Amino acid sequence: MSQTDNSDKPENSGSLADHFLIAMPSLNDGFFNHTVTYICEHDENGSFGIIINQPAGIQLNQILSEMKIEAGEDYNAEQPVFIGGPVDQGRGFILHRPPGSWQSSLRVNDDIALTTSRDVLQAMARNEGPKDSIIALGYAGWAAGQLEDEMASNTWLSCPADQQIIFDTPVEERWQAAARLIGIDLSLLSSDAGHA
Repeated sequence: MSQTDNSDKPENSGSLADHFLIAMPSLNDGFFNHTVTYICEHDENGSFGIIINQPAGIQLNQILSEMKIEAGEDYNAEQPVFIGGPVDQGRGFILHRPPGSWQSSLRVNDDIALTTSRDVLQAMARNEGPKDSIIALGYAGWAAGQLEDEMASNTWLSCPADQQIIFDTPVEERWQAAARLIGIDLSLLSSDAGHA
């Protein structure tokens, strides 16, 4: 995709980027049970995203301390850190809006970016970071064709993402709230439903 003019390209072209991946109740592998993953990139090479509803039990101040980043006094020290996925859990990812101009960012859409560079954490430590953010350790990734296969076997629901669910909805409500975007009440789905 080296062309810069995408006017001939279909708007979506089948990509699930900027979509939610909602775990079906039957997906009880332990890691992805009841998760909502925000897909940041999806193309012929595979896909990856950040789980937005699995707290890691640690806070921003602990991350800053471990990375030896000096913090000011009025930053959100207790901002929760999430487990972004099972891959590369020693690496940090900041999903945020607005995108800004950080050293290493992937712009997902006009409003949201995913940044992996230290400068965004330094800004957050000075209370000068993005307006809204999710700090995650690790990511969820799929090889080429793997996500499509899992979708075909009814492992996931998907729908266009809603920024309010990512940044404003209480963590424990995000799974159900994401499914409600497509009119599904997950509490009515049996976790052991078979295929007809």
